[in-house]
Amino acid sequence: MAQKPRIPQGTRDFSATEVAKRSYIIDSIQEQFRLFGFNPIETPSFENSDTLLGKYGEEGDRLIFKILNSGDKVKKADIEALNQGHLAKFSNSLSEKALRYDLTVPFARYVVQHQNEIVFPYKRYQIQPVWRADRPQKGRFREFYQCDADVVGSTSLWQEIDFIQLYDNVFTTLGLKGVTIKINNRKILSGIVEVIGASDKLIDFTVALDKLDKIGEDGVKKEMLSKGITEVAIEKMNPLFSLKGTLRDKLSTLKILLANSTVGMKGIQELEFIINTIDQMSLQTASVDLDVTLARGLNYYTGAIFEVSAPEGVKMGSIGGGGRYDNLTEVFGLKDVSGVGISFGLDRIYLVLEELDLFPEEVTVNTKALFINFGMDEALYCQKTINILRSHTISAELYPDVAKMNKQMKYANKRNIPFVVLAGTSEIEKQLFTVKNMEDGSQQEMNREELISLLQ
Repeated sequence: MAQKPRIPQGTRDFSATEVAKRSYIIDSIQEQFRLFGFNPIETPSFENSDTLLGKYGEEGDRLIFKILNSGDKVKKADIEALNQGHLAKFSNSLSEKALRYDLTVPFARYVVQHQNEIVFPYKRYQIQPVWRADRPQKGRFREFYQCDADVVGSTSLWQEIDFIQLYDNVFTTLGLKGVTIKINNRKILSGIVEVIGASDKLIDFTVALDKLDKIGEDGVKKEMLSKGITEVAIEKMNPLFSLKGTLRDKLSTLKILLANSTVGMKGIQELEFIINTIDQMSLQTASVDLDVTLARGLNYYTGAIFEVSAPEGVKMGSIGGGGRYDNLTEVFGLKDVSGVGISFGLDRIYLVLEELDLFPEEVTVNTKALFINFGMDEALYCQKTINILRSHTISAELYPDVAKMNKQMKYANKRNIPFVVLAGTSEIEKQLFTVKNMEDGSQQEMNREELISLLQ
């Protein structure tokens, strides 16, 4: 019995139309990356396991796809660890490599490895797939693309300003109005755990808080309790869940709550600079809001953090995010190199544009004209013109077989080709073409120059 074809859960095939739409998004993002001075790099799809493990916290480490060792290396597996029930240790002994979880950690590795070849501050962009062993659901896949831009080698908050403007430019280009760039600062979160008396639980605190949109306020509090954060501490942070008003109202409230925290006040100062500066920049499409519950569970963030939400009414998780990281290259041996970066969620942006019907119609148009094949002489006449059209960057093709007119017309319809070109004996004698508009059914005779003008 033949095997039923299928793909792994959490992955997808893409049709020609879907690829065209994805390329439209990628091209729009790339154009802005270049305008903002970023240069492209690429890194391998898999890294050594020790490059990735320990950089994302326990939650992230569990979602890393490990690559099983092959050949004699399998014999080196730590069977004793298995017998003793240390499954993580046994699993690690079976694998020395893993698929990349994100693009930021491989980028940090790249910077350290190539530090003598690059000029700091170093600005790069990277658009490649990443993999996570997550539970698939709408907008969440096991294989998906990230579109990242990062700067390393500068602590200047002007980089954060630039990234907010970059987000705004991209979503303006895509026609996606009403997105919100939510911002916070990890120093503020450090200040919060300090004033509630849970400084030793910062990671547990941020990992739980990062799940607020998934498990709700009660779920977050329950997880914090399970991690050893006391009820008294949780009670003290209640005002954060009901923080309302304008950006400055929220900052004023935070100043009162964090008045006795040096690190918390430092985070507020950084946010104030960003907010005051952006106010003078007049964003085109996006709006900026302060979300003190925004945590981004990745351990390497140390300063400003960003998360972009889709327009109101669209049920979708974040469509972008990022932040400042001061110590990431240090784990690879390069100290005192601060970095900051953002990412665009290609797959989720695609779903949002599709739901809001924002893809331009011309994005999916590939072939502009199909030439009907009536036979050898007619096909040769058509092919010469097709070559000229292509030299004018006009996509055109000849139906490959001599077939009934009805079949060739149906082919054009199914491919959504807007024009069909006919050239029989009569047209060849007059050096003309009969061109049919497949949308309204009208047709007219024209010469080659007029055809080129029409299709352009």
